Amino acid sequence: MARYFCKLRGEKVYLSPINVDDVEMYTRWLNSLTLSVPLGQAAEVFSLPREREVLERLSKEGHQFAIVERSSDSLLGNCGIMDHNTGNGTAEVGIFIGDEKRRGKGYGTDALLLLASYAFKLLNLHNLLLRVASFNARAIRCYEKVGFREMGRRTEALLVNGKRYDNVYMQLLASEFRCPYLDDELPA
Repeated sequence: MARYFCKLRGEKVYLSPINVDDVEMYTRWLNSLTLSVPLGQAAEVFSLPREREVLERLSKEGHQFAIVERSSDSLLGNCGIMDHNTGNGTAEVGIFIGDEKRRGKGYGTDALLLLASYAFKLLNLHNLLLRVASFNARAIRCYEKVGFREMGRRTEALLVNGKRYDNVYMQLLASEFRCPYLDDELPA
């Protein structure tokens, strides 16, 4: 029985509907400080029942995806579109690569290119927003590769280990987005 179903295919990854049976993996990742600190959730404790509820809700929302490595069909992380405002054509995006060993290898960039392609080419959105901690240089570089640009900061909004950091707000406009993903599958 298939575990993942390709909705959008990139170079390194494909995006699939979330599989709730991956609850143990997500719970392990979200309890790891290497992931939960950058996500701003370090003080939270994620139990299996709590994460199952979250995954069940996300799996029904329609714009949440598992990030799956193409070469191995292995789960790498999660990405999605939130606060989707159809009237204004705006939304917020979020992404993470759960496995520490897989970070910094281009999987997040490929997944975010797919997610932005989906947002602009299928959902007809105009503006995507994301938030990132100022200490997360690797994520900021990933977002910039996709085309996101800093639009502002919420100064000293994050307190981690007694030190304050900024929340960096980044945006991407449809008119500035350049990516061939989905072009072959959609009418010109």
